[in-house]
Amino acid sequence: MNNDSTSNRKTTTPIKVCCTPDERQTLIEKAGQCGLSVSNFMRTVGLGIGVVSIVDHRKVDELVRINGDLGRLGGLLKLWLANEAHFKHISTHGFKDQILATISDIKANQTSLKAIIKQVVKS
Repeated sequence: MNNDSTSNRKTTTPIKVCCTPDERQTLIEKAGQCGLSVSNFMRTVGLGIGVVSIVDHRKVDELVRINGDLGRLGGLLKLWLANEAHFKHISTHGFKDQILATISDIKANQTSLKAIIKQVVKS
């Protein structure tokens, strides 16, 4: 392939591809997942150059779930700290143990979140 051809692609003759509306939508979505325009995606795939998705959607779903867990745990901790009246029946030692357990859960979730983020960034 000649490097000069990349500088003036807009002035070259396009190749048209016939596809159904569903296929067209799929191509648009796949190009977006790779961070490419549809034209660049089609050219890259057509020339046999590998394309890589910029996002692993399963990992993103996992991140959202863990983020929700962290939010719920943080909300529970805030509730405990703001409403001592609801916890008068709990001894000071028991209350402290529950807070420490909640903090431990939050840290475990944060560790999981960091590991998944590293996997997403690598791929």
